[in-house]
Amino acid sequence: MNIKLERSSLYGTVKKKLKYFAIMRSKNIDMEFREISNTGIVEVIADDVVINNLEDGTDLLGNAYYQGYEKLILHKENITPDFFHLKTKLAGEILQKFSNYRVRLVILGDFSNVESKSLQDFIRESNKGRLVNFLSSKDEAISRLST
Repeated sequence: MNIKLERSSLYGTVKKKLKYFAIMRSKNIDMEFREISNTGIVEVIADDVVINNLEDGTDLLGNAYYQGYEKLILHKENITPDFFHLKTKLAGEILQKFSNYRVRLVILGDFSNVESKSLQDFIRESNKGRLVNFLSSKDEAISRLST
């Protein structure tokens, strides 16, 4: 009986992964998770925008969480510019989901020239916590996610 449950569980796991990748492929999103030296931290590698809307953010979170990744590095250029316009509420909705699942996220990019006072405040407040950070270097991101 136990063997049957294990096989059933394994089958379900494989089926869910295949379903997820089929969804991502149907959206023409080509990306990969690249683990950084057995740290449990993964970097999202993509040539194009990975998050265009709330659904994309939820899919990314679900895929990472399902594969057991709880620490992600995502590059600023892989996120739609609308994310950084707080009036759209896209950032708040997506980052709330990451917080709910306790998946730590570093958005990597140059945020030194941000003109919006509200975005500056949002970044500063986020960086005081541990779940979502906006950082400028990969080394800094790895250090922050390692604590």
